[in-house]
Order: sequence, then C-alpha cells, then structure tokens
Amino acid sequence: MSAQADGSLPVSQQSSLVRVRAVGLLTALATFVLDQGNKLWLIFGYGIAAHQPIHLAPFFDVIFLKNPGISYSLLTASSAFGRWALLVIALVATACLILWLWRTRLILTGFGLGLIIGGAVGNAADRLAYGYVADFYHFHVGSFSWYVFNLADVAICIGVGLLVLEGLTEKPRANDAAE
Repeated sequence: MSAQADGSLPVSQQSSLVRVRAVGLLTALATFVLDQGNKLWLIFGYGIAAHQPIHLAPFFDVIFLKNPGISYSLLTASSAFGRWALLVIALVATACLILWLWRTRLILTGFGLGLIIGGAVGNAADRLAYGYVADFYHFHVGSFSWYVFNLADVAICIGVGLLVLEGLTEKPRANDAAE
C-alpha cells in the first residue's frame, strides 16, 4: 500500500480500507445477533431444556448443554475466577482480532475475521450472562458422539477456514520481499 508524501493513504485506498472494515464489523454484528437470537429463542422461547432431545436426523439432535469451558469443553471453568479468566482471554483475543481487522486490506480476511469476532463475542456474552456457553447442535453416529456446538462456533470455524483459504491462495505482493 503506497502512502502519499504526507504519509496519508490515497482516497481510493482509504475507501477500500473502510469497505473492508465495514464488511468485517457488519459480519460480526450479524453473527452476534443471529447467535444470540437463536440461543434466546431455544432457551426461553422454545424451552429446549424441557423438550430435549429433538431428533432431527439419525445423526443430528438439538439438545441443551451448558459448556463451562471452551471448545470441546477444554479448560473447564468451575469457579467464578475460572469463568472470569476465560472471559478476559476471550475479550483480549477479540481485541487482537479487531486490530487485525483494522489493518487488513482484503475483503475475504475482513469477512472471516467478522465471523470469528461475532462468534467470540456471542460466546463471551453467554459466559457473562449465564456463567457458561449454551450449546445445542449435536452430531453423532451410533454411540460415537461428535461435539455439541452453537451458531457462534459454526461462525468461528467458517471464519478460520476462510482465513486459512485466503492464506493458502494469496499471491505474494511485489513489496513483500522488501519488507
């Protein structure tokens, strides 16, 4: 990205950055709203705790699981200190992702980061409100059980996948060799 003599970016590059940031932030907001709306409806609107399990397919159920840890129930936090520590870690990670979003120039990266940020904030909101992350969707085959997840987890996985895809397919820029 080339700067002008005064150190500022040309208008076309500034508008491109604004567009990438807008895509990322709007994606994060939409992801958060969809995740929280889905959770609130399943918990309070539908009352999933009283109606579970809901068998949608021989390999897929909707259930209600209170996850006190992070993905795959790792780092389970059973104390108030542990829950707050996980919340702080999530917020620091989210701040780093927002900084990355602010610096990126690629729309696919902005979209992927928006998915991750929205999912991370959705799960952090659960931890803050309930002391756990609400998970619902359960894949299984016979007695083999895959993990239980929510829409925030789906968004995070898709976002990470997009970042990996972008990293594998991005062509090096001419000025990268000089840096």
